[in-house]
Amino acid sequence: MFSSRDRRDPSTSHHSNLAQWEQSSGLKYPHRLNFYDVPPRDDITLEDFEIWAIDRLRVLGEIESSLVRNRTYDEMRSVTNLQCKKYLPLNSNSAISTDRDAERRKDHVSHFVLRLAFCRSEELRYRFVKAEMMLFRVRFETDDHFEREDFIRDLKFGWELVDKEEKETLKPELLAASPFLGERFAEETFYKVAWTRVPDLIEKRRVFLKGGKAYVPAREQSSMVYQEFQSNLEKQLQITAKALPRLDEDGRILPILEHLSQGFIAGVPSEYTSADESGDAVTAEMIDEMSKKHFPMCMRNLHDTLRKDRHLKHYGRLQYGLFLKVIGMSIDEAIVFWRKAFGGTMTDDKFNKEYKYNIRHSFGLEGKRTNYAARSCQTILTLNQPGVTESHGCPFRHFSPENLNTALLSTFGSQGVSSGDIPEIMSNVKSSHYHVACTRVFELTHGIKKGEGVGGGESVTHPNQYAARSRELERASSEDGMAADYS
Repeated sequence: MFSSRDRRDPSTSHHSNLAQWEQSSGLKYPHRLNFYDVPPRDDITLEDFEIWAIDRLRVLGEIESSLVRNRTYDEMRSVTNLQCKKYLPLNSNSAISTDRDAERRKDHVSHFVLRLAFCRSEELRYRFVKAEMMLFRVRFETDDHFEREDFIRDLKFGWELVDKEEKETLKPELLAASPFLGERFAEETFYKVAWTRVPDLIEKRRVFLKGGKAYVPAREQSSMVYQEFQSNLEKQLQITAKALPRLDEDGRILPILEHLSQGFIAGVPSEYTSADESGDAVTAEMIDEMSKKHFPMCMRNLHDTLRKDRHLKHYGRLQYGLFLKVIGMSIDEAIVFWRKAFGGTMTDDKFNKEYKYNIRHSFGLEGKRTNYAARSCQTILTLNQPGVTESHGCPFRHFSPENLNTALLSTFGSQGVSSGDIPEIMSNVKSSHYHVACTRVFELTHGIKKGEGVGGGESVTHPNQYAARSRELERASSEDGMAADYS
């Protein structure tokens, strides 16, 4: 069991508030929203520690992808809500038929696990804060009005209420900053806060400033809440970074955190260990055509190199072989494929002695008989970096800009990628969002609306996900064509 007993105690007043909340609502977590200012204090298994964090990372990864892909806020909110419903549901207090405490505990714990994973560098902290801020904003806006008001009231920010006398004295200035109030000015409540707490409202000239204080109408309350959330999270990440070395004593946790911290590089993939769920068998003879229609750039590059050189080095064979296994190629067809691929450059005896065993091993038929999973984008990007004479890896990361530019047009030019699309793709590559660049290529080559990704707005996180979705779209198109013929 993983215990957090060594974490700092919350303040006495906050602890007292928690006790009052639990008594009044019957819930350990009285609010759907959370400022994450009190760390979780109960035990958790290592399995939940990792799985809950991965589920949260799936949500944050799609938020970051949405930001990079310049989705509108409405599109981003829609994708975020969809991902939350799938991986990190949070119901309101009125949903009495669901285990609200269990949902909120998962949300609470997963945030703190990722806080440990992403506090390690300034860049990771920045990306984590940005994604968490967007997640909090989406949840805040969709929260029940009365529950949201209760949540804000319990936070006790120390905002100073502007009394009626001062409000009337400053009426011209307050109306000038908030002209939308008009005749509703008398009904509006104003708060005085330090101007540093609402920089976004000051930038937009939506508040009156006096004596270092910003006079904020209640209608702009959300901006203050967002700023408080961001400031609090940034401070806590700095504190966590200083405390992180203490975890060196626990060898179970650090590998998990290291793995999680790579999640922003290529999203969080599902594991692909067995053949495509479509059940369609793939033969050696089908690969040439399939590679041109359905393979992502990394696998297309490996296939083309294999055809040209009649050989791939070890990591290239491993990356490509596991991919082919999962798209539906049987062990017998795999042996046929690789034997033909090597052609006359190799004798049957050499092939059987040096290569056949490894092919059978990857299918779990030799050695420890492990059913190896196909390599995800994250693994391809971070492990076994390719040398000059090797062809494995991710072209978006491992090709030079000039070579990538040329390869994109020569590989996908006939499928919808034009020279006008290259700057956008290269911009994503330059900012290290390789999976976003690959997702854009998928959209262009499959005639899909920008932002739709591989379905539901999701980004590419695995080569087999790319290939499976491509084949699904082809089947759907064929079925539609047949239906049209019969009509």
